[in-house]
This record gives sequence, structure tokens and C-alpha cells, in this order.
Amino acid sequence: MTKLEYTFTNDTLFKTLFVRHQDLLKRLVSNMLGIGLESIGEFVVTNPDIPPDMVGEKFCRLDINMRVDGQRVDIEVQVSNEGDYPERSLYYWAREYSSALGKGEEYSKLPRTIVIIILAFRLFDCAEFYSEYKALETTRHTPLTDRFCLQYYELPKLPEAVGTDDELKLWLALFSAKTEEELEKIEAMEVPVMKQAIGLYREVTADEEFREI
Repeated sequence: MTKLEYTFTNDTLFKTLFVRHQDLLKRLVSNMLGIGLESIGEFVVTNPDIPPDMVGEKFCRLDINMRVDGQRVDIEVQVSNEGDYPERSLYYWAREYSSALGKGEEYSKLPRTIVIIILAFRLFDCAEFYSEYKALETTRHTPLTDRFCLQYYELPKLPEAVGTDDELKLWLALFSAKTEEELEKIEAMEVPVMKQAIGLYREVTADEEFREI
């Protein structure tokens, strides 16, 4: 087995690859939000830069913030479990949500804010790899508001076999891949967007600027 020097869960690679190739990011987000790619109108990355003075710092966040059809969407990867991730992710959501309100604007103008987190570890005591949290009344389960949403994807819980017709699981399989053989296996499935993503991954990881970062 040939271990990958950089995996898709490397935060610098994640941000570099998907900010440079926003068609791939849009495709990934459409799968994770369960909305049709062609139905997305507004799609803007609002933090495309990687601050050079922050790279390597313990609490550096190389997430990607977007505006998607009026919603705020934040997507990031998390490799290590430091025991406080539910609280941290709630803080990330609160910061995104509160920063969306301009001076003098009404609270009703606050947008739906979704934080999508790809985890390289098990976080919840359940078999499902996908968990979505919303604000609900505890007895009636009626929603308080649609503005709050946290989505978690736990990579260790993915099924071993992934079909060519399940694009979301194929994306997650890419994030799970740790060896060149795993990438080649996905590539051999002849799914065009996966071949494109792997080709661009190889292009980025060979790039001197990326390796310098």
C-alpha cells in the first residue's frame, strides 16, 4: 500500500483544492445539502484566502464559507477529536449566524446558517454516518426556526462498498482515502466527477505553491 502524502482531510489541501476549483465545491455542496446542482443560483465563496501567518497554528481554521442562494454555508474537515467538538461546532455556527446581521438590520433578516463538518473520527453513539441537528421542541418536535442546522459526516462509519450511483458516498470515500490504491479504486469506477476530483488533487499536491504553504 502506498500511503498518501496528503489526504483529502488535510485542511490546507481541502481549502486549496476546493477554492481553486469551485465547480467541484459547488457539486460537493449540492450533494451534502441534497439540492439539485442546476437549481443553485447564488454561489459565492466569502473567505477564499489562506492567511499565511495562521497556517500551522493550533487553532487555525481552514474552513470554507459560502453564500448559497441566500443561505450561509460553512464546510470544514476535522481530523482529531479533542473532546469538545459538539461545543466547538455550535460556537462556529453561532459566530457565522451572528456575523450575518448588518448594523441596523432586523433579526428577521438573519439567514439560514448551515455548518457542514466532515469528521475523520467517530463522534456520536450511533451506527449512521450522517447526523443533522436542528432546533426542535422536545415533546412535540416542532421546529423553532429553520435558521439553525449542523450537519456531521463521520467517515469511519461509511460502508465499505459504495456504488457508482451514490455520489455523496463517493465524495466521502475520497475524504476517507488514505492510500494511492484507494484513490485508484475510486478512479476505476469511471465516475466523471470523481476522476476530475482525483486528477485535480494530483495537480494541486504537485504544485510548488501548495507544498510551500
